[in-house]
Order: sequence, then C-alpha cells, then structure tokens
Amino acid sequence: MAQKERDMIEIDLLKLVLILWRKAWAIILSAIIMGGVAFGVTYNFIAPKYQASIKVYVNNTNQSNTTTLTQSDMTVAKLLVKTYIVTLKSRTTLNQIITEAGLPYNSDELNGMITAASINDTEVFEVTVTSKDAKEAALIANTIADILPNRITEIVENSSVRIVDYAIINEEPVSPSYVKNVAIGALAGIVVAVALIFLQFVLDNKIHSEEYLIEHYKYPILAVIPDLNTNSKQKYYKKKKNYYSS
Repeated sequence: MAQKERDMIEIDLLKLVLILWRKAWAIILSAIIMGGVAFGVTYNFIAPKYQASIKVYVNNTNQSNTTTLTQSDMTVAKLLVKTYIVTLKSRTTLNQIITEAGLPYNSDELNGMITAASINDTEVFEVTVTSKDAKEAALIANTIADILPNRITEIVENSSVRIVDYAIINEEPVSPSYVKNVAIGALAGIVVAVALIFLQFVLDNKIHSEEYLIEHYKYPILAVIPDLNTNSKQKYYKKKKNYYSS
C-alpha cells in the first residue's frame, strides 16, 4: 500500500513537471512583465544616491615632529579609531557640521547619512557620506575633514588625526541597482506563475483520462464516452456523407 502511494506521488510530480513545461511560456512572460515593472518602479520612484569619502589617519600623539613610531603607538592608534568614530557621530560634532555646511538636516538625519570604519584593521579609517546629491555628499565629507581634527584634539588628549584623502564629487550613483531590482522582479514573476500553476494543478478535480480512474479506484471501467469533437469522428461523418452522395 505504501509503495502504491509513493508511485502515485511520483506520477503526480511527473504530471506537475510536464504541466510546468507546457506552461513555460506563461512563466517566462510573467518573469518579463514583473522584471519590467521592477525596472519602471526603480526608474520612476526610487531616487538615486551618491557617496563621497575621506580617509583619516589616526595618531596617538599630537607631536607633529615625532620621527619614530613604535609598535605600541600603532596598536594604540588602532584602538583609538573606535573612539574617534564615536566622537564623529556625537550630536555636538554633527551639529557643528550642519552649521558649517549649512545643511537642512538635524543631527539624527545627518547621522544616518554617515558611516565610518577602519580600513583593513589599520590606523586609517574611512568616513563615507551618502546623499541624494553628489555635490552635497562631497561637501559634507570635506566639512567633516575640516572639523574632525580639532574636535578630536579637544576630546582626546595627546592625540591627533591627519587627512589622507579629501572627498571628490562622484557622479556615479551607488544605488539603486537596476540589475538587482530587475532580477528580483523577474524571480518574483517566476515564483508567482509557478505558484498559480501549482495551485491550479492541486485544485483540479476533473477526470481527464481513464488512466486516472485506474490509478485511483479499484472498480473496472465498463465503458468510455467518445469525444465527438475529435478529428477521427469528423472523418467518419465525412466518409459517411460521401458514401450516400455517391
């Protein structure tokens, strides 16, 4: 009995695969339509965003004439990176940046536009600003470069930072990704189409062939109602008509 149930499941899966193959055109069409919708939404409703970055070197001493740098100094400098990032993201520092650059944001909004992290676990960290305007992103990043050294000197004694790279205007948007969004839309179209076909397959309780009755019931088939719309039946009536006409 269990073997028969497994065989029936395998046959049903085979039928489902055949139905999906026959409906491949519908699945492809759904993927194209949903991919096109995703492209349209991305193009018309999602504003592009731009980034600008500065690189900052961390020093655990404010002596500019220091000629020797020990391993201990480098280790301390790496540890200070986190402290400097916290200082950068503080409300007081953000408000100074807003005032200096004349930005139409509050400290929380500006904080969400700024990310900072150490580069390859070194004493150099990168500050990246993301904005809907490429020039504004560069302006904010360079304002940070002007304000941050003095701000850190005020907070952390016997330490300093130096600007390695200032920001430049980058006209290439970093988001949205048209390729990614279209791919997601196309994949969603495939999933929806397959789900609908599968649902139709599961809810279909019609008897399509005598094989279905043989597989699911133990009763013998005594008769089969012929399909009067088949070509063989039409040929039969045509021959019969020609016989009487002759």
